[in-house]
Amino acid sequence: MPTPTPVEYTFCIPHDPRAVGICRRTVRDILTSHHLPGLMEPAELLASELLGNAIRHTKGPAALKIRRSGSTLRLGAWDTDPTPPGARRQDIGSVEGRGLHLVHAYADDWGWFQVNGTAGKYVWCELNTP
Repeated sequence: MPTPTPVEYTFCIPHDPRAVGICRRTVRDILTSHHLPGLMEPAELLASELLGNAIRHTKGPAALKIRRSGSTLRLGAWDTDPTPPGARRQDIGSVEGRGLHLVHAYADDWGWFQVNGTAGKYVWCELNTP
């Protein structure tokens, strides 16, 4: 079986909660056009969590990157806050802070890094393609 052609999309997102739903639908369209329907549900959930956190916890713009390389689909979200993901104190019983648990449960791998010191952070996760 031939190796799939690498694919990469990057979307600049305004600081607007409606952008999360728009990106979720865009992820669905991308995966459909690249014949990856089996990844649609987890990829939509992961993109929503990554972008939702970026918009909820920052005041600036964000970006979503989708990249397929070989047998891996990587989703990543950049935001303007260099604070590590999950570092904010959560109240017991709060519904906030559960997104990273979903990312950990659904993704085959995930991580983050600061961008240029204080220029924000990039949180990524990967799904193995069928």
